Amino acid sequence: MPRPREESELEQVEDALVDGDVAYRRGTAQAALRHRDFRIVYVGTFASNIGTWMQNVILGAYAFDLTRSGGYVSLLYFGQLGPLLFLSMTGGALADTVDRRRFLVSLQVLQGVLSFGLALVAWTVDPSHALIAVLVFAIGVANALGAPGLSAILPTLVPREDLPGAVALASVQMNLSRVIGPAIGGILYTRFDAGPVFAINAATYLFAVIGLLWARYARRANAVIEEQGMRRLLSGLRIARRDRLISHVLITLATFSFVSLTFVGIMPVIANYNLGIAPKSGLYGLLYAVFGTGAAFGAVTVGTVLAHRDKTALLRPSFFAFAIILAVFALVRSPAPAFPVVALLGYAYFVVITCLSTVLQEHLRGEERGRVTALWIMGFGGVVPLGVLVAGPLATGHSTAVLLVGALWAIVLGCWCGSRRLHAEGASP
Repeated sequence: MPRPREESELEQVEDALVDGDVAYRRGTAQAALRHRDFRIVYVGTFASNIGTWMQNVILGAYAFDLTRSGGYVSLLYFGQLGPLLFLSMTGGALADTVDRRRFLVSLQVLQGVLSFGLALVAWTVDPSHALIAVLVFAIGVANALGAPGLSAILPTLVPREDLPGAVALASVQMNLSRVIGPAIGGILYTRFDAGPVFAINAATYLFAVIGLLWARYARRANAVIEEQGMRRLLSGLRIARRDRLISHVLITLATFSFVSLTFVGIMPVIANYNLGIAPKSGLYGLLYAVFGTGAAFGAVTVGTVLAHRDKTALLRPSFFAFAIILAVFALVRSPAPAFPVVALLGYAYFVVITCLSTVLQEHLRGEERGRVTALWIMGFGGVVPLGVLVAGPLATGHSTAVLLVGALWAIVLGCWCGSRRLHAEGASP
C-alpha cells in the first residue's frame, strides 16, 4: 500500500496529466513548484532577497561615493559576506540540531533590525564610516549563522525526484533578486540616497519570517552527531574529507570563488574606471541587473532545458565558456558592448554554480545536509569576499589583470572537472 506522501505525489502527477496541456516531468522546476511548502518558503525568501540585493549592490556604490576608495568598497563587501567563511560551520551544526524554525525566524528579525539601524546611519549628515562597517559586519554575522539552515530546508520540501528542479529554482531566485533588487535600488538611490534603500530592505525580512512560520517542514533534522565541542563544530569537514566527491566539489567551488569571482565585489570600480559608468547612476544598477538576468537564465536553463542532462558533463564546457567571456569583459572599455558581455558572463557563471550545486545536493544524505551545506556556503559566499579583499586594493589600477587571472583559473578548473572523474568519485549519472 502506498504511504500518504506517496499518495499525495501520485495525485499531483495525475492532476498535472489531466489538467495541464504539458506532460508532468519529475525533476524539473515546474515539478518542484507543485509542492505547497516549497512555494511558501520560496516566495517568502525571494521577496526578502530582493531587498537584500537592493542593499548589497547599492552598499558598494554608496561606499565608493563616500570614500572613492576601492579598499573601503572591498572592506564592506567582506563585511557583508566574509562572516560566511568563519561562521557557516557553526550555523550548519546548529541547523542539524536545534529547532530550525525558531532559530531562523530569530535571525531574520535580527537582520531586519540591524538593516534599519544602517538606514538611520545613512540618513545622517556625516555618516560614520566605522559605524557603517560595524553594522554591515553584524548583518553578515546573522546571515552567516542562518544561511546553512535556509539552504538545508529547501531540498527537504520536495521529493528526491524533484530535487534538481528545486536546486535550479534556488539559483533562479538568487539571480532574479539580483535583477529586480539592483533595478529598484538604483532608481531609489539616485533619487533619495541610500537611507530609503536600506530601510526598504529591513522591511522585506518580514516576508521571509512569514514564509518560515507558515510552511510545514521538519523543525529538527534529527542528526546524530557524536562529537562534542570543537570536533562537533568541525564534523562537516570530517564528512567532506571522507567523501571524494564532496571534497572535489567544495575545492572546485572555493578556488573558483577566490580567484575567478572577484569581479562581483569590485564591480563599482570596474564600472567607474573601465567602462566610465558612475556607481551612483541608473546605468550602474542596470549593468548589475543585466548580469543578474543572464545568471537567472543560466539557472533556468539547468532546471528546464538541461534538467535531465548529466550535470557533470556540462561542467567542463561551462567553465571554458565562463573563462572566455570573463577575458572579454576584462578588455571591454565602453558601456555598449559591456552589457551583452556581462549578460553572457552571468549566464555561464550560474550554469557552473547550479551544476555544481545539483551534483552535491543529489549526493548528500538528509542527516548531514546542514553541515555540508555550510561548507558550500563558505566556499560560495564566504570565499568570494576574501578574494575581493585581496583584489580590491589592486582593482583601481590593475582590474584587467585581476579578471584575466580569474579567466585562466576557470580553464584549469574546467580541465579538472571531467565527467569521468566525477562519476568515479560517486556523482549520480
